[in-house]
Amino acid sequence: MGVEEEFFLVDPATGALLPHNVAVVESARLHGVELDLELLGAQVETKTTVCWTMREVRAQVLATRAAAAAAAVRSSARLVATGVSLGDDRDQPLTDKQRYARMADVFGPMAREHAVCGCHIHVAVPDRETAVQVSNHLRPWLPILLALTANSAVHRGRDTGYASWRSIMWSRWPSGGPPPYFTSAEHYDSLVAMMMESGMVLDKGMVYWDIRPSHHLPTVEVRVSDVPATVDETTLLAALVRALVATAIRATQAGTMALPVPPEVLRAAYWRAARDGMEGAAMDVATSRRVPPNQILVALMRHVRDELEDSGERQQVEKLLRKVLAQGNGATWQRRTLAAHGNLSEVVTVAARRTLQGTSPRTPLRSMS
Repeated sequence: MGVEEEFFLVDPATGALLPHNVAVVESARLHGVELDLELLGAQVETKTTVCWTMREVRAQVLATRAAAAAAAVRSSARLVATGVSLGDDRDQPLTDKQRYARMADVFGPMAREHAVCGCHIHVAVPDRETAVQVSNHLRPWLPILLALTANSAVHRGRDTGYASWRSIMWSRWPSGGPPPYFTSAEHYDSLVAMMMESGMVLDKGMVYWDIRPSHHLPTVEVRVSDVPATVDETTLLAALVRALVATAIRATQAGTMALPVPPEVLRAAYWRAARDGMEGAAMDVATSRRVPPNQILVALMRHVRDELEDSGERQQVEKLLRKVLAQGNGATWQRRTLAAHGNLSEVVTVAARRTLQGTSPRTPLRSMS
C-alpha cells in the first residue's frame, strides 16, 4: 500500500495561504526529497513508497511530513494538514500548469476555489476486474472512514457546522463523491468514456470518485478522507483501508456479491458523516436508520477482523483506534481551539503542531528513497 497526503502552505504569522509550492518543491528536491505540486499554488503533496506494514506507513508518513515541513520553513511558509483552508482562500493563484489552466477555463470557480486537501490510500489488487468489485464492497464503509478522519470544521475563520466541509466542497465536482455500483470493469470504462465525452472530466485523472482503479498503478485508490490531522490518524486510515480491500478481495474471489447500496442512501450517509463526524449520528446504509457512529465503527472492525488477525495488526489497530477516538479528530480539535481562544491564529498554530506530532528534525528520510 501507499499513502498520498495534500497540505496547505500558510504564513507562519497570519495563517494566510502562501502560493510558495514551487519554491517548496524545489527546496525539498535539493535535499533529496520529492514533493508534488497541486492545483493551487499554496498546496503540496507527499507520497510514500510501497509499504507492507502499519509500522512502515507510520515511519514514512512521519518522514514525508517532516521533510515537507522543513522545505516549507526554508521557503518562509508553514505546513498545515487541514481539509480546507482555515483562513481566507479566495483569489488564490493556480499552479502554473497547462492542465490546471484548462481546468480553470472549463470549470471556473470550482477550480479556482478548490482549496481542499485530502488523503489517498493505494492498495494493490490483482487486476482491474477485481478493483471494481472491491469498489463495490467498500462503498458502504466510505461514510464512516470520512467521519473518523474529518478535519475541516473551520473555514475562513468560522465554524462551518460541519466536521468535514471539504467533503461538501468536493461534491461540487461532477465526478466527486461515492462511486456508482459497477457490474464489471467494462461498465466502469464505459462510464468514464461517457464522462470524458460529455466534458465533465478532462482526463482520467479527473475521475474523482472516492474509490477508483488507479489509471497508472495496479492498485485501487481510496480517496474519501480529509487529510488527517495527525500521523496516527493517517496510519489508522491506511490500516483500515488495506484490511477492507483485503476482505473485499477475499469476498470477490469467493463469489460473494457486495451490498448494492442505492446512491441516494449512500449520499445521505455521506452528508451525515460530513455533518457530524464522530460526535453526532451516522446512517446505517443497510437499514437506512440513524445510529451512533461508534456502532458503525464496531461493525467495521468486526468486518475486517480476520484480515487484521492474518496481518498480525489487530491489536495495533485497536490500540490506535482507541487513542484516536479518545483524543478526537481534527474537526474536534479545530472547534475546541476556536471556542477556547476565539481567534484563528491559535487554530492554525494548533493544527500545524498536530501536523508534525511525533516528528523531529532527525526523522530519517532514507525510507523515502
